[in-house]
Amino acid sequence: MTTLGIIGSGNIGSAVARLAVAADINVVFANSRGPRSLTELVEELGPRASAGTVEQAARAGEVTLLSIPLTAYVHLPGGLLSGRIVVDTGNYYPYRDGRIAELDSEDLTTSELARRWLPGAQLVKAFNNILAHHIPQLARPAGAPDRTALPVAGDDPAAKSRAEQLIHRLGYDTVDAGTLSESWRFEPESGAYTRIYLSDPNTAAENMLQAPATPLPAAALRTTLQTSKRAKVAERTF
Repeated sequence: MTTLGIIGSGNIGSAVARLAVAADINVVFANSRGPRSLTELVEELGPRASAGTVEQAARAGEVTLLSIPLTAYVHLPGGLLSGRIVVDTGNYYPYRDGRIAELDSEDLTTSELARRWLPGAQLVKAFNNILAHHIPQLARPAGAPDRTALPVAGDDPAAKSRAEQLIHRLGYDTVDAGTLSESWRFEPESGAYTRIYLSDPNTAAENMLQAPATPLPAAALRTTLQTSKRAKVAERTF
């Protein structure tokens, strides 16, 4: 891979971009405010980063990272991501997204709903269960003894494999978490969501955005995914 398209310039998208340029991958950013709003970020990231339209970011490389609020998916241009491998970092946050009946009923996982909203996209769920500031903290070279693993879920084996290759290049091992219907195992309030990467898992919620991380090997993540309990989505408020 030589280029990664990133739609969304928030904390997760920016953190992944930093790992990408460090791994000699070109990045094309886009957001809802237009290329000019990305000038400072692009300059900070250096010559491997550029800004474009949403259409340009979507077609920039073999894989597109989608890191925007969940309800913004429906406002993307029709067919934009059809036929594309899309790394979906989205989560359902009722305080931000409002109540979504299909998710509250647990008829669908967040990424299953995203796939419905993005017909033709080859969706792979990843980078949604880790805090943004932990992404650069935990990245390690291949073979490092303290390398951390991230869960990956998807229905298309080839798309999942390609996303895993990208994640490995960015500095992480991966654990196959199954299909999109099983991705609840690492969604908010599940056992494999964010706290598993904290140095102190009992850190108060209000302090988590500054809390340090600790490596999580693949074997430990695999066990956590297997024992994860599905959150009662309708009861969630954050």
